[in-house]
Amino acid sequence: MKKKLLALAVFTGLIGVWQTGAFATNGDDLIGVTPNSEAMGGIGVGMPVGSVDSIFRNPAWMSVARSNKVQFGGMLFMPSVKAENNGFTQYNGPNAYPTPNASASVDSNANLFLVPEIGIVDKINDKLVFGIGAFGVSGMGTDYNGKGPQQVIGQNAQGLATAPAFYNMRTTLQFMRIIPALSYQINPMISVGAGIDFAYGSLDMNATMPNDCGPQGCTSEASYGGGQSTALGIGGQLGVAFNFGNFVYAGLNYQTPISMTYRHVFDFYGASLKGGSNFSGGFQDLKLEQPQELAFGVGVAPTNKWNVGADVRWINWSNADGYKDFGWKDQWVFALGTSYKLTPKLTLRAGFNYARSPIRSNNFGSNMSSTPAASISGYPFSQYAIDFFNLYGFPAITEEAVTVGGSYQFTNSFGVSLAYEHDFQHSVTDSGQCFNGQGYVPCSIGAKNAEDALSAALEWRF
Repeated sequence: MKKKLLALAVFTGLIGVWQTGAFATNGDDLIGVTPNSEAMGGIGVGMPVGSVDSIFRNPAWMSVARSNKVQFGGMLFMPSVKAENNGFTQYNGPNAYPTPNASASVDSNANLFLVPEIGIVDKINDKLVFGIGAFGVSGMGTDYNGKGPQQVIGQNAQGLATAPAFYNMRTTLQFMRIIPALSYQINPMISVGAGIDFAYGSLDMNATMPNDCGPQGCTSEASYGGGQSTALGIGGQLGVAFNFGNFVYAGLNYQTPISMTYRHVFDFYGASLKGGSNFSGGFQDLKLEQPQELAFGVGVAPTNKWNVGADVRWINWSNADGYKDFGWKDQWVFALGTSYKLTPKLTLRAGFNYARSPIRSNNFGSNMSSTPAASISGYPFSQYAIDFFNLYGFPAITEEAVTVGGSYQFTNSFGVSLAYEHDFQHSVTDSGQCFNGQGYVPCSIGAKNAEDALSAALEWRF
C-alpha cells in the first residue's frame, strides 16, 4: 500500500516535469513508452514485454502479470534538427548589397527533453488485473529563435524591409495519456483488455513573418504566435491477446482518435491567403486530433530464456483533423524486437523500427502562389506555406531506428530497466520558384532530423 501511495504522489509531479518536452519518432508518436518496449523496437501488441507497458500498447497483456508492480522512470530525448533555406535574398546591412540566391542552414535550439512515465499494475485476482499509467506519448517541436540571416521581403520608407530567413520559428507540441485499464483472462489462451485514455495536450507555435504585404512585397515583420494553449480530450482502446502455451503469442489492439482544440494559438487568418500575410491582431484555434491506430503483432518464445516479436501498426494521420490539413500521410509502422535472459537476474534486449515519414518531399510551385492547397483553421494556405509549417515547425520525419537495452533484477522485488534508441538522420526537401523582387528563381526549403534517446525505469514488485 505504501508503494502505491508513493507512486500516486509522484504521478502528478512527473506530469509537471514533462511540461518542457518535445519529441517524435513514428510521426509525432514515441516508439515506446517504457524502456522494455523501447529497447525492443516498440513492440508490445503481439506479445507481452512488461505489464506497465501493456497499459498503453495492449491492455489485454496485463493478464500475464505474476505480481503487483509500481514502475516509474523517464526518457532523455535528444533530437538533432536542422532547417535549410536555399534561393532567398540575404540582407547584408544598410551599407552592403543584398546577396541573391543565398543559402543557409541552422540547427534547432530544442535538443534536450525529459519525458516521464509511471504505472501501477494491481493483480485483483487470477483473472482480473487493473492498471493505471501516465505516459508522455507524442510530441514535437523546434526552436530557431534568433538563428540564421535576415532575408529581404520588400521595401519601406527606411529602405529594404527584412524578416528572419527561418522566421524565428518556435514550436512545442506535447501530448500525454493517463490510462486506467482492465484486463480479463477468459481462459489460459485468450485475454481481453480495455482502457480509457484521458489526454492532456499543450501547443505553442510562433513565427516572425512578413507583414503589410502587397503586390510589390512586404514592408515589415510581425510575430504571429498567440502563446501556449492547453487542451483536454478523451479516447479509449480495446485489445485482445492470445497465448498458445507460452510458446506462440498474438495480439490485436485498437486506439480511438482523440480530438483536441488548442485555443488562440496563432494568427492563421493573417498568415493565410485570405489575410494576405498581414498580421490581424487576432489568434485562431487549431483543432489537432491524435489519430486512430490499429495494431497487430505476433511473438514466439523458442526457449524459456529467449523470445522474438513483431508488430505492425497503422496510424491514420490522413484522416485526423489538423494533420490531414497539413498533408500528413498514413504510416505503417514495422517493429521487431527480441530479448534474452542471460542470467536469472540479467535480461538483454534489442530491436528495430521503421515507418515511412508522414511528411513527403514535393514541389510547392511558387512561394507567391495564390492557389489554395489546404485550409487550416478555416483559412486557405498555399502549398509553400503548408511545407513551411511542416519542415520548419513540425519536422516529424525520421524513419529508421535501432534500439538496445536490458534489465537487472537486484532483488526479488526491485529491478532497473534501461534502453537506448538511435533514429537515423532523414531529410525532406521541398522545391519550387521564389520571387526575389525582380523575378522568380529556383528555391527550396528543407529539414533534417536525427534522434537519440536514453530511458531508465525503476520497478517494485509486491
